[in-house]
Order: sequence, then structure tokens, then C-alpha cells
Amino acid sequence: MRVYPYRRLPGIVPLRVNAVELRGPGEIREPLDTSTFSTVEQVVAPGSAGRDDWESLRLTLSATVPGRATDPDGPWSDVAVLAVLAEGSTNTRTTVRLEPPAEGGREWTGRLDLWRVDHLDRATLSVHVVATVDGVPGRVIAASEKDWIIDLKADAPLRERALDVVEVGFREGPEWLRPFRDVPWIVDTSGDLPAVHVNTDFEGVTDLVGGNGSPVDNLVRDLLVAQMCTDVWTAVFHTAIGDLEVEDDGTPLFPHDWRGEVLREMLPDVVPGRPLEEALREVHRRRTGMSGWTDLQPRIHYAATRRADVPKALTATIRGLDRLHRGTEA
Repeated sequence: MRVYPYRRLPGIVPLRVNAVELRGPGEIREPLDTSTFSTVEQVVAPGSAGRDDWESLRLTLSATVPGRATDPDGPWSDVAVLAVLAEGSTNTRTTVRLEPPAEGGREWTGRLDLWRVDHLDRATLSVHVVATVDGVPGRVIAASEKDWIIDLKADAPLRERALDVVEVGFREGPEWLRPFRDVPWIVDTSGDLPAVHVNTDFEGVTDLVGGNGSPVDNLVRDLLVAQMCTDVWTAVFHTAIGDLEVEDDGTPLFPHDWRGEVLREMLPDVVPGRPLEEALREVHRRRTGMSGWTDLQPRIHYAATRRADVPKALTATIRGLDRLHRGTEA
């Protein structure tokens, strides 16, 4: 929980995407069906429209702002509501003002244009209420709690992404993989999305992971996949926490890409019982400080194994082997 040295509006400001339009060559605009954006997932996926010639995306937005924001007797003035579109991978940031409602209303509305050439992968959309407080302009007095995601690569408006799995021989494959020729897989977190490179030169691993064999084979496969997923979650957490953008006062910021999603997912188990921002500060302090980072490793491993469903896979393997063993004895 962050503490501010000035009065703020209580609560959060819900942000909605009400309509989406694509603009293609010749200034032709096409309203998109609601299946291309999800109010539940809070994701817009223009790729699901089946068009690859679009040049820009127009989002029609609305935000519900508490009526106290414009109370003439309030501690703030010059209130403005800003929608902010940002993408960390391209360092692009677009800001538009939402228009105030009719007298007595609370819905601030506006439109924001996203230009395809300015973006690469996933952009986040948030809303901020700013005002002059105690004579200081531009102070944030309220904001949306959950960002919308504008996913330029997805075929469906889903928040969670599928892990990229690449089968490749390590012995004669890419140069960077050759030193790892003796291991079954390697997790690569350097790209736009994490990827697991499965070593086809490791005898039997691809058939086991991707196959559907005997009952014993299937039990081993599920356990192996759970272990692989544990490695993935551990690697992506360390990558996400290892290179954070930090404000002037030392406060770490959540990344805007998959790294931010990983941190929000795992931090409740790494630092339980703490708000996300406070948990992020605690983990960042321990990683960059003189002590405490080693003590967090069991919590990180715990968070990774939970998300990989290792307890479930191991329990199923033990029970399955027991049933098979009792069946053989009978």
C-alpha cells in the first residue's frame, strides 16, 4: 500500500472499452464485433478480426469517476481524467483526456487511437484522475486498479498466454543451446514471451512429453511436464524481478509486459498477506540489499510448484502406480 502526502479519492476508477474500430488503407473504418474484446478478461485482440491490413485501432472508452472528484468544496481543483496507453517493449506512451459528463453524471468518455507501427506486442491501458492539490498541479488522486491489455499478436482476447514450446536438437542446433546438450530442456526468457526449448537429442523425451502411451508412460509424462512448468515459473520470476524500472524515490514499478503478469501472479505466495505493491518493494529490497534474498528462495520455489500443479501431479502418480502395482499382484 502506497502512502501519499495529500488527499485522494477513495476507491478505484473502473475503466471500460465500449467499442473498437479498425482503420485500414483509404481511411476505411470497420467496427469490430464484441468477440474481439472481452470485458471480463479486459483484453482487446484486433488479430481475432481476421484482418492483417489494419493501420490503427480506435478505442471508445468510459470511466466511472466518483462524484466527489468535482465537488466544489473538495480539497482539489482542475480535475482531469486521463487514459494512458503504454508499452514497455517499444517505450511508447499515448495519453488522451476523457470528456466530463453532463451535469450530475459520473461517466467520463473519450476515444484513443493506437497506431500499429508504434507497437510491437502488448500495450496496457489505464486511467488516472489528476488534479491540483494544495497548490500542486498534476497529482494523481485516483486510478484504475486493473489495466486493460491491447494484444497485437493474439488470436483471441485472453489475458493468459500459452507457453511457447520449441523442439530442437541441442547438439547441432543454435549455437547458444549447444553447451546444454546433456539436459532435456532449457527455459529461455529473453524474448517477447518465455519459451521452453525441448532437446530432441535427449533420448525419448519428446515422445514422452508429447505422446499418449501406456498408463505408466502417462503418469511419468504428467510428472515430467509439472517439473518443466516449475522450471518455467522459477525462471520467469527471477527474470521479472531482476530488471525492474525504479522511480526516483526507489519505488520499483511493475513491468508492462508478461513480466508484470508473472509478478502479480506469484507475489502473493512469495510474500503472503501483503498488498502487491508492498510485496514488490519487499522482494526488490531483498534482492538488491545485503541480506534476505536467500531466505526468499523457498517461497519462490513454493510459488512455482503451486502454479505448476506439482503436488497434484505427484499425488496422481503415486496413486496411479499404487493401483497398477495392486492390479499386477492380483
